[in-house]
Amino acid sequence: MFAITIIAVGRHKGDALKALQELYAERIRWPVTIREVEERRKLSPAEIKQREGEASIAAVPKGAMLVALDARGKTLSSAEFAQQLGRWRDADISPAFVIGGADGLADIVIEQAKLVLSLGAMTWPHLLTRGMLLEQIYRAQQILAGHPYHRA
Repeated sequence: MFAITIIAVGRHKGDALKALQELYAERIRWPVTIREVEERRKLSPAEIKQREGEASIAAVPKGAMLVALDARGKTLSSAEFAQQLGRWRDADISPAFVIGGADGLADIVIEQAKLVLSLGAMTWPHLLTRGMLLEQIYRAQQILAGHPYHRA
């Protein structure tokens, strides 16, 4: 069964960004799971990034396709993203989107990803990226349904 997983480094603590995340997550008809991972030990930034990457990979559901969100990735228009989600849905391929922490994604995540996707060349706060991704998933759902929400 087609389902979407978002694996994100860091934890929301109940603020406007969490409300944005919940707003769009509730609108999506496909099953959506958000898994948070976090490294709290006192380690070097490189070690934290590596551990976050390992925890993110471990959180990918069995059989899901890893999609890494990274500024160096492929950019898609909303319509192209909708087409991609539609192809995955039709092929029963469940994507697991991985959002890195403040220092980005570990190389291990990029290397194991089947797709590296960029939300644009600008740097976005990792907590805001969740809401942005969920809005694009909702927009894709509406595009696939022929709903006018997607108008620019």
